[in-house]
Amino acid sequence: MDLGAVGVWYFQDGFTSPEAAEAARKIEELGYGTLWIPETVGRSPVATAAWLLSQTSRLNLATGIMNIYHREPGVTLAAQNTLAEQSGGRFLLGIGVSHKPLVEGVRGLKYKAPVATMREYLEKMKASPYSGRPPADSPLTVIAALGPKMLELAASHSAGAHPYFSSPDHTRMARDVMGAGPLLCVEQKVILESDPEKARTAARANAKIYQGLPNYRNNWLRMGLTEADINDLTDRFIDTTFAWGSIADIQDRIKAHQDAGADHVCLQPVDAGGNPGRLDWACLEALAT
Repeated sequence: MDLGAVGVWYFQDGFTSPEAAEAARKIEELGYGTLWIPETVGRSPVATAAWLLSQTSRLNLATGIMNIYHREPGVTLAAQNTLAEQSGGRFLLGIGVSHKPLVEGVRGLKYKAPVATMREYLEKMKASPYSGRPPADSPLTVIAALGPKMLELAASHSAGAHPYFSSPDHTRMARDVMGAGPLLCVEQKVILESDPEKARTAARANAKIYQGLPNYRNNWLRMGLTEADINDLTDRFIDTTFAWGSIADIQDRIKAHQDAGADHVCLQPVDAGGNPGRLDWACLEALAT
């Protein structure tokens, strides 16, 4: 499966279905290899992936990520095989354990030890029966992984890892932990804005969504940021986790991830004006390969 060197990571909840299809076709026309779609409390990633795959011809669709607490392992396996077969192998399954506040606070489910829970889920997926027409090639699975233990699991039990909201230094650590071979598909938030105040203001508005989620906080501390950096969303925090500035500045950050061992960089364009529902096409067009 050729994901391409660079892809796009973007929420679909603000689009109507026709708008989402139009956006996916444009991303395909720009030459991006893969479109990553998340799951929170909005659109179904399975239904959305099926719709967008049917509306494109070359673009890969990846979930970044599907929450394992939302569906039984065999159901996930069935969705993965179905989407891969329907699309001729253009679907990549990304799954993750999400966060305790979302699993328990929003869904009312019991959040368990992340690594053990993910290992058990992957093993149950592998053992689940599937009687449908299989895809021509076995579809790939990557897992949301930030810390060393989850990264080790990604290397041993899946095709690789999908780190989110990190940095090139984290990418280097992840590659060192996983070794050569497993896929390393890193998400990078990008803001096409060279004015430091405007760029960091837009970044802070985006970061507030994630600021209190424990798995991200733990990883930011592991990356060398401080509690004060995280609580105050300092310039240091923003500059570590966001790529902002000119196209050349953003390209330098992409290259830094690649040099650190990333196989695929998923760009999440953040609107410099602070509008979370606006996809910055000027940024994607300028960065298109």
